[in-house]
Amino acid sequence: MSGTVRAAGAVLWRRQGDRIEVALVHRPRYDDWSLPKGKLDPGETIAGAAVREIAEETGFEAVLGRYLVRTEYTVAGAPKTVDYFSAHAASGAFAPNEEVDELRWLDTESAEKLLTRPGDVRVLREFSALPPELTTVILVRHAKAGKRDEWNGDDDLRPLSDAGQRQAEALRSLLRYYAPGRVLSAPRLRCVQTVNGLAEDLGVEIRHEPLLSEEGYWPDPVLGVARLLAIAGDGGTPVISSQGGVIPDVVSALADRDGVDLTAARGGVVPSKKGSFWVLSFRAPTEEDGPVLVAADYFASPLPTPAPAHP
Repeated sequence: MSGTVRAAGAVLWRRQGDRIEVALVHRPRYDDWSLPKGKLDPGETIAGAAVREIAEETGFEAVLGRYLVRTEYTVAGAPKTVDYFSAHAASGAFAPNEEVDELRWLDTESAEKLLTRPGDVRVLREFSALPPELTTVILVRHAKAGKRDEWNGDDDLRPLSDAGQRQAEALRSLLRYYAPGRVLSAPRLRCVQTVNGLAEDLGVEIRHEPLLSEEGYWPDPVLGVARLLAIAGDGGTPVISSQGGVIPDVVSALADRDGVDLTAARGGVVPSKKGSFWVLSFRAPTEEDGPVLVAADYFASPLPTPAPAHP
């Protein structure tokens, strides 16, 4: 998509009593009501751009949730894409600024009527298709660690390569937009190194999860999937660093169980590149049922890349 103008935004939401409200912004330059969004800066990820633009236009600090949809249209003869997330308003307050002179918090039905562009209505409907209050689990494939046949030591101790270190630093920056609270890892040095910087930033210890390593998972995959569900059921936003021999099976097992269409899968193959991650969204457990997977979004790289595979 050479020459395409890229932007990112979000449906920014909050809970007020027993209802969910979303934020619409009025831009005097266009005299329109829209969802907060803006162009990517050079070298910026879509997640970073979405959070930054929300802060600039609305004054609110946002926590990202599931990926919603991409819209495409033409501006001044040039193609433009906008990638949207669901984003919770964690803190902040609106003040008129150069781009936005008014913000309104509305229920989704009222917001749909006020939006100027049909494309924004489509984004809002995608947001409304699922409850906004979901549990996020971020499942990371360890970053690059060189070739196994070129490492003479214990494979459990094979460290990240220089390229892997760059991926780990990118993950350290990007995953903060999801406000993680716990960091877990398969007990492999490369898995731990991938999320060590993030754990340091959060001031938490990395918890080892043997059932989510290749050696621990495959003797009893059902037990491994149950362990991930137990982690999801503990709440918060955990980050789990695992391996390429585990992640595709875990994700496909959860998707098959709960009826989630894995758009990222091609020819039935669930992707899991080194340094990639899945954002798994779960409905909260009830007295009758544990966590239920409702969405799964794949990001092929923590570096600036196209949007995740999604309808």
